[in-house]
Amino acid sequence: MKNRHNIPRRRFIVRGTGGLLAATVFPNIIVAKKQKTHSVALTGTGWWGMNILMTAITAGNVKVVALCDVDQIQLDKAAAKVNELTGKKPRLYKDYREMLEKEKPDIAIVATPDHWHALPAIKALETGCHLYLEKPVGHTINEGKAIVAAQKRYGGVVQVGLHRHAAPHNIAGMEFLKSGKVGEIKMVRAIVHYNYHNRKPGPDREPPPGLDWDMWCGPAPGHNYNPAIHPKGFRNYLDFSNGMCADWGVHWMDQILWWSEEKHPKTVYSSGGIFEEHLPADAPDWQIATFEFENFTAEWEHRRIGGNGSEKHNIGVYFYGTKGTFHMGWLDGWTFYPSAKGAGEVHMDHTLHMPDHQNIPELWADFIKAIETGSKPIADIENSHYATNMSLLAIISYKLGRSVRWDGEKQTVIGDGEAVAMMSRKYRAPWKYPEIS
Repeated sequence: MKNRHNIPRRRFIVRGTGGLLAATVFPNIIVAKKQKTHSVALTGTGWWGMNILMTAITAGNVKVVALCDVDQIQLDKAAAKVNELTGKKPRLYKDYREMLEKEKPDIAIVATPDHWHALPAIKALETGCHLYLEKPVGHTINEGKAIVAAQKRYGGVVQVGLHRHAAPHNIAGMEFLKSGKVGEIKMVRAIVHYNYHNRKPGPDREPPPGLDWDMWCGPAPGHNYNPAIHPKGFRNYLDFSNGMCADWGVHWMDQILWWSEEKHPKTVYSSGGIFEEHLPADAPDWQIATFEFENFTAEWEHRRIGGNGSEKHNIGVYFYGTKGTFHMGWLDGWTFYPSAKGAGEVHMDHTLHMPDHQNIPELWADFIKAIETGSKPIADIENSHYATNMSLLAIISYKLGRSVRWDGEKQTVIGDGEAVAMMSRKYRAPWKYPEIS
């Protein structure tokens, strides 16, 4: 008798709630002891920053002392939410430097747009904070190097918001991959065929009341205000972000490095393009990148068109092995498709939390555990920097229209002065690009 859902009879399905499965797969994260209450301050009170902060409040091990944002509307909404959840009003700031100097919190959360990651992150470490830094690590490669150097100089635990590294289903999938059940893997393909944060820009206009647009642009080149840029739409503009490859892609680059235990590609080549109707946004709507590593080849592909369900999976990483194909996914968990005739698929459902289908609670618990025990955080700054580098090298190659060779030990492009120059960028006055020391 045929399975009416066309699922192989021998398919093995692992199911479970996020909390229960997390405790089973990764007990050290879920049962981390809460030894003290940590004061916390958030810079960047938009959608994702508040996801992080509400997770921290729910965990019960923080006291929110301050919020910082250049957008008064977002800041006021965030303050009201914190007051609702905790019964206490945080102090409000528009300048992260003033907030960090006055408050000196135990923990700083930086959840700004990408172009504003480096300076607040380094200032937080300099002030003596532990740091939860939203991904990607930096907007340019040398920003990431400067944050890594600051962590080594000032100490402090740095957790990067690569929450898939703490997801129970990703951890179990990685164990499956490393068990040898997929066989020898020489090719990996990461994809995002997904259309989001894609706003067609209208005419520029005056910034809304309460938004300090000059401060929002900060060290990036100045732009006229356009609601297609803020909020959320900044990801489509290369002055503020590096497009889908650095936004979604860095999660999957992290998974690739986690599996391979290699740190750096040797060469990177990328091409792509943008559809005319999306101008003046300049991040590519479609992009393909190839990364040659020592022992395997990885590919990246994103496109906003054609994400219509015609393919089995539209997000994730395919690992192609001699014993079958393994897909590490998001909402679809992970699945192994064996090559052997008659063998059943092996599948595990996702273990995600709402809102927004994420695993911030596990990542936050690991962060607190690292602070309180001195352990290494699961998404530490150095390895997260390496994952970010893959995305940023792909963007450099895309802009140049040629491949780049990468010296991972020296952290620089080989034999290409133009590409080396693109590892940094000139900051808009009065902001100064961070030094690497």
